[in-house]
Amino acid sequence: MSQSTTLPDWAVDHMNRYLATDGEDGHIWRGVPTLLLTTLGRSSGEQRMLPLIYGKDGDDHIIVASKGGHTDHPAWYLNLAASNAVSVQVAADKFSATAEVVEGADRARIWDMMAEIWPPYIEYQEKTDRLIPVVRLRRS
Repeated sequence: MSQSTTLPDWAVDHMNRYLATDGEDGHIWRGVPTLLLTTLGRSSGEQRMLPLIYGKDGDDHIIVASKGGHTDHPAWYLNLAASNAVSVQVAADKFSATAEVVEGADRARIWDMMAEIWPPYIEYQEKTDRLIPVVRLRRS
């Protein structure tokens, strides 16, 4: 499995510790829960993994395509447009999922929930003109 060469060193280190310990070291990062998301690269066709903060909405996991408020969507989100079948690891639990963008009133509710988990999301949204996507990961 490949990882994006654009991931910062701290994210690669976080991901490697997560993988080596089945999430025992890494599931909780800076006080918030994280998962490992694997997408299929839309150009490369290779699997791409990265750690992301998540929340829960019922049985579904929720992630936010913030990219720190950058003007462009993160690569993993663009990969979902090409193929919404993903792999997820939450602590030691590994499963396949289908990713779908959350819209409308449901998005507003879930955005508020995610901003409680990671308040910097609010600043990220203020920094960009794009509507930061909220993504539901539904176990397949």
